[in-house]
Amino acid sequence: MGRPVMHPIERIAVVGAGNMGSGIAQKSAQEGFMVQMIDREREFVDRGIKTIEGFLDEAVERRILSDSAAKSTLSRVSGAVGVGSIEEQTDLVIEAVFEDLDVKKSVLEGLSSSCNEKTIIATNTSSLSVEQLSLMSDRPDRFIGLHFFYHPAKNRLVEVIPSSSTSDTSIKAVVQYCRAMGKVVIVCKDRPGFVVNRFFVPWLNEACILYDDGIGTPAQIDAIARDSFGIGMGPFALMNLTGPSIALHSTDYLATQLDTDRFSGADCLRKLVKEGREWDLSGSEDCERSVSEEIRRRLLGTIFCVSSQIVEEGVCSMEDVDRGAKVGLRWANGPFEMANSIGVDLASKLASEYASLASIENPSLLAKQGSEPFKFDFFDLNLDGEVATITFNRPEAMNALNVEVMAQLGEIWKDIESNDSIKTAVFRGSGKAFVAGADIRFFVDRIESNRINEIQEFTEEGHRILNAIQSSRLTTIAVISGLALGGGLELALCCDHRIGTPKTMLRFPETGIGIYPGLGGTQRAVQIAGVECARYAIIAGNWMSSEDSMSMGYLTEIVAFSDIEKAVLRASDGLTEPYGQPYSPRLDNSERIENILSSYTQMGMESMISGSFDTDNQFLSRQAKLISRNAPIAIKMAAELIEIADKSRDDRRIGLQAELDGLDAIFSTNDALKGLKSVLEGSRVSFDGA
Repeated sequence: MGRPVMHPIERIAVVGAGNMGSGIAQKSAQEGFMVQMIDREREFVDRGIKTIEGFLDEAVERRILSDSAAKSTLSRVSGAVGVGSIEEQTDLVIEAVFEDLDVKKSVLEGLSSSCNEKTIIATNTSSLSVEQLSLMSDRPDRFIGLHFFYHPAKNRLVEVIPSSSTSDTSIKAVVQYCRAMGKVVIVCKDRPGFVVNRFFVPWLNEACILYDDGIGTPAQIDAIARDSFGIGMGPFALMNLTGPSIALHSTDYLATQLDTDRFSGADCLRKLVKEGREWDLSGSEDCERSVSEEIRRRLLGTIFCVSSQIVEEGVCSMEDVDRGAKVGLRWANGPFEMANSIGVDLASKLASEYASLASIENPSLLAKQGSEPFKFDFFDLNLDGEVATITFNRPEAMNALNVEVMAQLGEIWKDIESNDSIKTAVFRGSGKAFVAGADIRFFVDRIESNRINEIQEFTEEGHRILNAIQSSRLTTIAVISGLALGGGLELALCCDHRIGTPKTMLRFPETGIGIYPGLGGTQRAVQIAGVECARYAIIAGNWMSSEDSMSMGYLTEIVAFSDIEKAVLRASDGLTEPYGQPYSPRLDNSERIENILSSYTQMGMESMISGSFDTDNQFLSRQAKLISRNAPIAIKMAAELIEIADKSRDDRRIGLQAELDGLDAIFSTNDALKGLKSVLEGSRVSFDGA
């Protein structure tokens, strides 16, 4: 009881109004933070504001943001000249000036005298030592490194780098700020290159060394890299995009810091920068098989060797290395996933070959693994007194559920349930989603290979785990600060408390992709929200805002992101009463909820499906249109399951078993395969009811 709650970050100042600084300011403002953007001259500040305006205009034009959202974002950004202008109540100052030690030292000295003693100071750096920079600040316990990836408003990755003096409170506050922006956060040690640049920069340079060695042209090397790594642009095209001079600076810096000559800028790169040119990517991409194989082996070997170094040095976990590659660089797979794919023993051999070329010590991580594939953890488990926090940490896949994830969740839950000292379990999701349902590719692969029995087994295991969560002795809390879709929403509905924020969005998309919610959703939605609201959510597949979700009972509380920890504390201490099971109608003056309750009676739903409704009624017309797009068989089966839930409120096992009993039938339909594949292909689907 009475556990302290960390003071959340609410007001930001960004020092430096260039491309990176203005991007950080823009993203912070988009997510509701009040932001001061500061530079040494008014001209630079105004230019930064103009840059933000340009990106917001583009977002409106592309329908990523509404016009009102763009204007609201801009209203939260103010400009000021000089660090002496930083407001007293600022919680976090992010220094985002030029990547030069002397320049940063000057700014940090100014911040020491200008900022409130409680203000956290962060340096945005891609290469400089956070430990060294912390010595230039008057508050080493409230000093931390951040590495935003360009463009900060678009790239979801951020590396958080504490120094040896950074307090746990400061780390938690900054991580929470980053997560409030929907960022995928990697907390890592202060080592040269941190995580992503540590393996990415040597990879760029190895491509240049291959060219110096006469093994392929830039066009050929790029083509082989694209194929080998599942990426849209090869190393030379990427250097042209970001600037060859930046690549040269990064390679030389890393070589110096790690005392590794192989990382030093290749001759061809140095010459290119001196002449002010870009890489010539013209010419044929075809080359002899032996050349292709050499390029592939060396590029892969670089990644396997350096990534293993990162893990062995304790910079971060294997999972974070892979996450950095997939989220920050948009690679199809991370280094350790690629090692599993080609065989860990071959990956070890390629790493050893590169280590010999680079005259560096060959890390033992791969060799020790032998031929066994790496196993990855998809959860972060934190035990704090009586509270266990279970965080889904697969943000690159929106924390989707698959066989491995479900198995790990089952083991974690078993351990927590058997720990008598644990009284509360809190479920969270990293990135912008709580959990975005089941892994669609798993379903498609099993249908196409005639292994629907494995879908049945997966779902039965999911039922076992979710039933255990719902019937647990523990107080269970789902923190849904972003999206919860399908299976993720079904998991949340098992919990006593479902805490959302104003940005929370919920949805059951299943009938729109040819199936029905199969992890208890058709049953718990009725128990919690009633038949009409269950039909609205499942039959039509409506997106539900936080306000509507709260009115229907799908959420039990809505709080500002900065107040989530307080809400969790209240719930875990028994100061917030859970509600919603069994369902009892609650008064609500919302016109939308009244429309749902009156329109989704049995008769009302049938009229929308048959087209015999009042077409002048905009709400009914909209709902009928949504229903008409969904799969007829899925609608029929979901409707029947909702009816079963209504008639078996005293024994939910009846409806849950009915969900399982219908799986073979629904996944055997053509509509299911068409609908699921449409998600992977990003295409619209038309169902034929077969």
